[in-house]
Amino acid sequence: MGPVASQPILAHLREKIAEIDPHLKPALPEENRELRLLDPVDAVLGGGLACGALHELAPGKPGHLAATSGFAMAAAARAGGEVLWIATDFAMSEGGGPYGPGLDLFGLPLSRLLMLRVPRPADVLLAMEDALRCRALGCVIAELTGEGTEADLTATRRLSLAARDGVSDRVSGLGLLIRHRATAEPSAAATRWEIATAPSLPDRLGGLVGGLGRTRFDLSLRKNRRGPSGRWIIEWNHHERAFQSAVPVGVAAPAFDRPHRAAIARAG
Repeated sequence: MGPVASQPILAHLREKIAEIDPHLKPALPEENRELRLLDPVDAVLGGGLACGALHELAPGKPGHLAATSGFAMAAAARAGGEVLWIATDFAMSEGGGPYGPGLDLFGLPLSRLLMLRVPRPADVLLAMEDALRCRALGCVIAELTGEGTEADLTATRRLSLAARDGVSDRVSGLGLLIRHRATAEPSAAATRWEIATAPSLPDRLGGLVGGLGRTRFDLSLRKNRRGPSGRWIIEWNHHERAFQSAVPVGVAAPAFDRPHRAAIARAG
């Protein structure tokens, strides 16, 4: 078998090894440092969620912080390696901390998670910057309460550079900044997401808890340095430890990405 023909097989074997033990995650190819989510989403992202970069997450609706944290956990689990979660004491008291059994359903066992509580929002950013440069961590998640004004353009640029410096041949260097409230302020993050829960179909086979269906996310990509924005309804398959499409048809894009009505009328 020639070297070209064997590449897909080798890639498949690497993924299977990572599923068995995320600590044995293989080296990241230089030409493909993206974290794959789901094909339609990856296509807009230029191959997947960029590693060695900062990404911002926020609730798409009031009270949907848990969905935002859940998406972050799923992404972190797929990144492999150790995960550091940074939050202030106030953030932990307001939104709560990660729940062990829930983490396991997202493929992130407690043995891979490190928690760091700090007194001030400014300390969150300082700790995140240092942690992103640490090549022993696969992903760094940080929470900012309120509008998170401390994470301005200058601060997010520093975090982005730190994430880039933290990439090695074994870790993803993924930085996920969770804002408790969405913002339109300038940011150096590679992407900005608003995430909400979406109704799931009941599981007639019993499901995880009393017939509840799979976790669904309403994803809105508000900023994308590699291309357009978009919106998708996806769900998490707890058995496959992977995202999958939740609806057979596309979801309406955000209003600011739709063609102008007058232009459509002129086009006939």
